[in-house]
Amino acid sequence: MALDFLTLEVTSFQLETICDFRPSIGVLLNLVPDHLDHYDSLDAYARVKARLFENQQPHDWCVIQSEALARLRSLGVRIPGKVMTFSAENRRADVYLDRGLLISKVEGWTGPLLNMVDGHLSGPHQAENLMAALLVGRILRIPLETAKKATQSFKTLPHRGERVRELGGVLYINDSKAGNPHATAQALRSVRPVRAGEPNIWLIAGGDDKGLQHHDLGPLISQRVKGVFLIGKSRDRLRAAWSLFAPCQFCEDLVEAISGAAKQALPSDVVLLSPACSSLDMFRDDEHPGEVFRKAVNQLSTSRMPSKDASAVESVVPSFDQKPSSIAADKQ
Repeated sequence: MALDFLTLEVTSFQLETICDFRPSIGVLLNLVPDHLDHYDSLDAYARVKARLFENQQPHDWCVIQSEALARLRSLGVRIPGKVMTFSAENRRADVYLDRGLLISKVEGWTGPLLNMVDGHLSGPHQAENLMAALLVGRILRIPLETAKKATQSFKTLPHRGERVRELGGVLYINDSKAGNPHATAQALRSVRPVRAGEPNIWLIAGGDDKGLQHHDLGPLISQRVKGVFLIGKSRDRLRAAWSLFAPCQFCEDLVEAISGAAKQALPSDVVLLSPACSSLDMFRDDEHPGEVFRKAVNQLSTSRMPSKDASAVESVVPSFDQKPSSIAADKQ
């Protein structure tokens, strides 16, 4: 089958061993602490992520969050290709977020590009995802109206802020791929409170913390979270980091956590699975807890109790074909 473009999601572990890998367009969404059980420091992790661009030529493109670009430049990392930036925080970026509008400063493409309220995605991190996608579309000379139509119709993927079900006025969200504190922070920010200053989230988190620090998430938890249900081998560390900010309860497994959250949730509350950790200590991959969550939530009745067999999920092992890439994005 002939392809115009091939898009790959590339991990830092894959970038460690590249030789000739060279994307025509490389996209780096952010640089936040992750996998510090494998890398000596955030700087070491950032240098590996920057290998996404090292084989590019001057006519290739780097689409990068402006804050990530600043960190790479502070490390002396050279980016050979042409650079376009985006940011939800920095108005000096080529495309930035302003009160729900994605605004472009790109020459010949200036002004508002998209209003977040016209689509299905919410939160600053999703705004940055849309900005990156629109910039790639600009590079590929896709008409803005065509790109807008595609982005506005796009819905969250499974395990990434997936709205599983609403039951009794309680919304259940599967964000099982949130494998670090930054990802969980973005998930918490994307849930709109019913009333400003009143928490409405019951958070299910835990797993293998990968040597990351979770204390910085505390203030946001105090603002948005009613209570935390902790699972996995790092639950003691998470409770130590978060218990000053919200009540924390240990659970033996994910189904018990769902049951506990469902019992306490009130109408307009949200039960959010967002581990802030790797799930490999209890599950086969980071999608598996999302599958368990989805099955258990869909088995909830008005009594808000999942059936005891909800944790029995068939194993699905994906296969991958190795092919050359034209567009590559980092996997966070």
